[in-house]
Amino acid sequence: MQKQPQQGFTLIELMIVIAIIGILAAVALPAYQDYIKKSAYSEVIVGMSAAKAGVTECYQFTSALTACDGGKNGVPANFTAKTQGALNGISTATTGAITATPNAYKGIAEADTCVLTPAVAAAGGYLEWTYTGKCFENNWVGN
Repeated sequence: MQKQPQQGFTLIELMIVIAIIGILAAVALPAYQDYIKKSAYSEVIVGMSAAKAGVTECYQFTSALTACDGGKNGVPANFTAKTQGALNGISTATTGAITATPNAYKGIAEADTCVLTPAVAAAGGYLEWTYTGKCFENNWVGN
């Protein structure tokens, strides 16, 4: 009788492969979900850019952030209740601070607001911008 070479995998080898795949999936799934939220939130950040440009231009012409709120001196008017996509609305305060409110979209909650606040730089008189709110806390934007 001749010995036949082994064909295929043993049960233990298959179980090891399945365990490795399970561990990789457990690590990759949360990272993927966070990536989806971050990419969806980029729509909110881009939506703030028009207001940011308006506040910057307003400050250059008036030399006062108090004149740079929504709908005045070149700053776009505030809007809310956008129902499609990640961005619900943008509002600009009398300090030039821009607040973006998202819709509940791809894992983003309506409470995950983002505030972009200008401050006059000590040297040079230009504006320095700082993110605060859930967008910064969740690491969706950086300062």
